[in-house]
Amino acid sequence: MAKNNFSLLARLKSFRYAYNGVKIAWQEEHNFRIHCVAAVVVLLLSYVLRISTYEWLAVIFSIGFVFVCELLNTALENLSDFVCTENNPNIKRIKDIAAAAVMMSSLTALLTGLIIFMPKLISIARVYFF
Repeated sequence: MAKNNFSLLARLKSFRYAYNGVKIAWQEEHNFRIHCVAAVVVLLLSYVLRISTYEWLAVIFSIGFVFVCELLNTALENLSDFVCTENNPNIKRIKDIAAAAVMMSSLTALLTGLIIFMPKLISIARVYFF
């Protein structure tokens, strides 16, 4: 096995591959676009409500968790479709389990958001509406 030396150019090219993966997900996956819009809304809300540093960490990790699960789910679905083009109950199980990972990450992000934002939004509602 030949020894590969570190190459900054090769490392920079790897970012291009990753960017291409995000671009493919954006173009082909409706749920990825929905998650992107939700992330922008949550980030804007976080800024407007001036959440704490630790709350920012929770929000950023939640968004990242959902994106990672969505991208892995997309990759697994594409791989499954490549390996087996006909309907296969085993492939369906694999895809369903991967989709469940996205759902669980999304629910976790939702609960995190509710814990962070609900008290702040309730306080604002009390000031302006009650």
